[in-house]
Amino acid sequence: MNTASTKIGSRRHFLASNALGLGSVALAWLLNEEGLLAEPSRPELAPKSFDLKPKAPNHEPRAKAMISMFMQGGPSHMDLLDPKPLLEKYDGQKFPGEVKYDNAAQASPKVLASPWKFRKHGQCGMDISELLPHLAGIADDITLIRSMHTGVNNHGQSISALNTGRSTSGRPTLGSWLTYGLGSETQNLPAYVAMTDPKGVPVLGVENWSNGWLPSLYQGTVIRPREPRILNLDPPDNLRGEAQEKYLGFLRELNAEHLKAHPGELDLDARIASYELAARMQTAAKEALDLSKESAATKKLYGIDDPATTEFGSRCLIARRLVERGVRFVSVYTRNQFWDHHGSIRSALPASCKYIDQPAAALVTDLKARGLLDTTVVHWGGEMGRLPVIQNDAGKEKVGRDHNTYGFSSWVAGGGFKAGCIYGATDEWGHKAVENVVNHYDYHATLLHLFGLDAKKLAFKRNGADQVLVENSEARIVREILRA
Repeated sequence: MNTASTKIGSRRHFLASNALGLGSVALAWLLNEEGLLAEPSRPELAPKSFDLKPKAPNHEPRAKAMISMFMQGGPSHMDLLDPKPLLEKYDGQKFPGEVKYDNAAQASPKVLASPWKFRKHGQCGMDISELLPHLAGIADDITLIRSMHTGVNNHGQSISALNTGRSTSGRPTLGSWLTYGLGSETQNLPAYVAMTDPKGVPVLGVENWSNGWLPSLYQGTVIRPREPRILNLDPPDNLRGEAQEKYLGFLRELNAEHLKAHPGELDLDARIASYELAARMQTAAKEALDLSKESAATKKLYGIDDPATTEFGSRCLIARRLVERGVRFVSVYTRNQFWDHHGSIRSALPASCKYIDQPAAALVTDLKARGLLDTTVVHWGGEMGRLPVIQNDAGKEKVGRDHNTYGFSSWVAGGGFKAGCIYGATDEWGHKAVENVVNHYDYHATLLHLFGLDAKKLAFKRNGADQVLVENSEARIVREILRA
């Protein structure tokens, strides 16, 4: 045996027999050093740590922040954004094709025409229902996608698909992935914020802003719809000022010692980081959530002077203030099943539209006026649309529409999306997406691209395997809806 072989053999023997159990990991590293492994591999010699400091994207980004207005329940696309003249022709007659009902007990095969009129708006000629007059005013600023598709025909599963990439629960949401990949431009406010409705959280509750198995540092922070919007933000009287500073300084020392003794414990790391953020938020969050310094004209723009729109308008205005101050991702939710119009759609749908129409349009207008729209993605949409046939055939005022995840509409604006763009189509009934279909994984791949992230490279190592948001190998970046 030559000297080189003897040297390698002796190293192998030492590592394999070492009492500390270094053999398998260290031997792989040694073999790689000697050029004897086909795939390069190095052991992780130090525990990983995670933070929210800004991180470099994979390529030049268009978007820096995102505000998602999530209309939980499923807005009826053929009554709002996707007119279907054939429904008028066959109104009340039997639907000639096959329909996949979610609630067969209340199903009816009778076609239901939209009770509301559509008109073309903007230079782009976008057809929008009379129920959304304020959205009609910004038609030339948005991209309307009429071919959204998840294909999992119930609320929870479709929400999970749009939020996390899979119809199963327990995975990180889009907001968590973006803050994991890019960090935050502010260290004094949460990177990821969830703004809930005063009348309740949407279906799946906290799963809508969950970090899944990512470190808990990337979970959404809830800002309440009513004061106090963040609980326990103010210290008690006996700890204000210098007393609190000394207390927090001592706590930092204890935490640092504890973390040093428990390296690699991600939940502990995140808990300490959240305590430190909470201290910084005492000033920054109060300022960001204070609408008193906004002008009367701005408040009127968002409908805060109108009891019907004041609540949603206030949350949309706060969302603008948060991204203006460096927050990465903000979700603004409507309450549980607010758009789930299985019955009484003639009265319920106009009320839902009134609640959100003016504030949603104002958000786009305001961001544009402040020069923020170019770098902020604004999203409006739910987890599904509705079917072209009647549900609950119990009289004109009681009819509704069942679920439809096979073709529905959403709109996006800013952050690199085209303005005044109409993309995709459902069939002549509005039942299924048939042209330029945008699946949930295409939507995610497109958003990651706009944020400068490669869907294949944004990964988290879990149980020895890379976990990603976009798993489907057929996912595409929908370049047709992006600005040149």
